[in-house]
Amino acid sequence: MSLIKKTILLLLAGISMLVAAPASSLGAPLQQQPESQQRSPGGDPIRELNLSPEQRERIRAIREQLQEERAAINQRLGETNRALEVALDADNPDESVVEQRLREVAAAQAAATRMRVFSEVRIRRVLTPEQLNTLRTLRQNARSVRRERQRENMEMRRQERVDRQRGLSNRRNGLGPFFPRRSVRPQRSRP
Repeated sequence: MSLIKKTILLLLAGISMLVAAPASSLGAPLQQQPESQQRSPGGDPIRELNLSPEQRERIRAIREQLQEERAAINQRLGETNRALEVALDADNPDESVVEQRLREVAAAQAAATRMRVFSEVRIRRVLTPEQLNTLRTLRQNARSVRRERQRENMEMRRQERVDRQRGLSNRRNGLGPFFPRRSVRPQRSRP
């Protein structure tokens, strides 16, 4: 594989990592919540899990134990992403520097993923088998909703492409009338 192809692949990989990085990786240390505590479209998963006060306290303790480490990992992830951007924005980017920055971003992302997964494992140990089944159901429902939204978005983009190919402009851009006239009446000449 030629050096140019490798460079292009590395740049594409880096850009995709930047795009796929969570919002918290952009610098602001945001508390990550395990999916068991994220809001779902169907309601409040915490209520649906019926956590006991003791379980709530144990989960809170787990989250507090990991809070500083999570903040440090998120800060490192933001720093590595910014360093990669700086390397890419150079007038003549050095491939070895870009490659090193990519490795640093990948390592920081791996640390963030590891933290999230092990945090969730600890929290899952607090849950009863019934609560774990409820959690699985909630996640499956959330995945279904996400897939449906993705399908809708893909269909909308496909329709926009078809409209562009047919010469129909996006009328929301302000360049054309929102409700075009269906027929134009011929003007009468005045005597």
